[in-house]
Amino acid sequence: MSLEKIKETLGEKFSRDTDFLDSVINNLNLDKKSKILDVGTGWGLMAITLALHGYNVITGEPENAKWADWKTRAKLVNAEDKITFKPFYAENLPFEEDSFDAIFLYTSLHHIEDKIGAINEMLRVMKLDSYLIIIELTERGVEQIRKRHIHHPDAVNSKDLLEKFNLEVSTKESRYLNAYICKTKH
Repeated sequence: MSLEKIKETLGEKFSRDTDFLDSVINNLNLDKKSKILDVGTGWGLMAITLALHGYNVITGEPENAKWADWKTRAKLVNAEDKITFKPFYAENLPFEEDSFDAIFLYTSLHHIEDKIGAINEMLRVMKLDSYLIIIELTERGVEQIRKRHIHHPDAVNSKDLLEKFNLEVSTKESRYLNAYICKTKH
């Protein structure tokens, strides 16, 4: 199925950010056997995009979170077999140290109360030479979402937050999203 057909099948919520997410994923040049974690499943957009790139993904959010049905969307584009859902809190990940080659947070950091604790926990489960990719809304992105969801949280200044950690950070910017691509320093 072509990317355009996938966008058409999954609708506007998926297609709005797909090209940006594609470019972030493609620039990482991750091995297809990489162990990947998606923190904050939500609508499943990040997990589905990664699965469509051929990656196996573990995704999750708190057990009682009431988000959309990501599984139906994944089935529509034959991506469900590459996605494993596991309930967890970002501040207390149920994984061993040095488990993941890449961890993605797609518009989820601003929903996490203890951001410092969550980032520390993600760094704990990252392998050496791995990536932490935080994709967050810009102020303009929050304005767009607040047209439908008036009480949506403010954008997080991820760059300032990430300065507290020993990471190499590069930024990829777009109109509604910024991606902060972090690598551990040796």
